[in-house]
Amino acid sequence: MTERNVDIEERRVERKSDSSVVLSTFIKYAAYLIIFFGALYFIVRYIFPWFK
Repeated sequence: MTERNVDIEERRVERKSDSSVVLSTFIKYAAYLIIFFGALYFIVRYIFPWFK
């Protein structure tokens, strides 16, 4: 029998997460939430009393 010499290549896949992208996305959605709740507060505080 013949002996085969086989080299096995190992690959390690590392997911790199760019923290600046994650932080900017968080800031963007936090701003959306602040605007949404600000508009909701305005509607409840100033618009709803007109209909009483």
